[in-house]
Amino acid sequence: MVKPLDGRGASARRPHRRAFLSAAGAILAAGLPLRAAPPAPRLAAIDWAMLETAAAIGRMPVAAAELVRFRADVIEPAIPGHVTDLGLRGAPNFELLQLTRPDLILSSPYYTHYEGRLRDIAPVLSLPFFTPGEPPFPKALAALTLLADAIGDTAAGRRTVTETETALDALALRLAPFRDRPVALVEIGDARHMRVFGFDSLFGSTLERLGLRNAWTDKTQFSFLAPVPIERLAGMPDARLVNIGTLPPAAGRGLSRSILWRALPPVAERRTYLLPDTNAFGAIPAALRFATLLARAFETGPEAIA
Repeated sequence: MVKPLDGRGASARRPHRRAFLSAAGAILAAGLPLRAAPPAPRLAAIDWAMLETAAAIGRMPVAAAELVRFRADVIEPAIPGHVTDLGLRGAPNFELLQLTRPDLILSSPYYTHYEGRLRDIAPVLSLPFFTPGEPPFPKALAALTLLADAIGDTAAGRRTVTETETALDALALRLAPFRDRPVALVEIGDARHMRVFGFDSLFGSTLERLGLRNAWTDKTQFSFLAPVPIERLAGMPDARLVNIGTLPPAAGRGLSRSILWRALPPVAERRTYLLPDTNAFGAIPAALRFATLLARAFETGPEAIA
């Protein structure tokens, strides 16, 4: 649910904004040119999916949480060095956040337990991306419009949605020859266990947008199911098997010695693929990264997982 852009932390600034808008209206009514547009709002992002959404519409926040890990794990979008790191997402530095003087704080339902403290600093826009049993891609796409509207840049939202749909249509066309088989999306943790991404994961939801079938049709728990025994892959004999993320070295060594692993149809018939790390709980940039990497991997050809 989109939160109204009002809050105790913004009350001191709001009269100046109203005065500016009133003055601007009077100037326009008089037929005089409006010399300067209001400055772009200063955004601060606690949630990574919201950080990605802001970057996608061209509104890089002035501050965001856990940037060291974001840069290492998420890879893209690139976050400039001048963006202030607010510390852990689960325990942000509220004093530092206040010093960055945000006009709007970007959050999600993950962080409702301290939303009151955030609202003491500035208005909060909290959008849900990941809800058990619901595909997140449509929510991520809608977030582009909702955030753009909230900051008064509707054109940026429309433009980014159009660009996203165009890019995914082109990727779906490239992937059309591979619709003959379902796709099993996994992240292998060790030689015996993996997590499997269902339709209510960002990867599974994007897979459907690309016109491909998810081989995993069972229920999940919050977008993926883990830990899942490796032998469950035997129930998906026709699938192309895609491992998303870096394979742990110990898992690779264990799988290479596993008779069970080598006997699995996708492995025995060389239908396995490796994708680089991608943010499983990201937004549209993560969805586009996954789709692009998947198309590239399928066109390049199978790659041994172990």
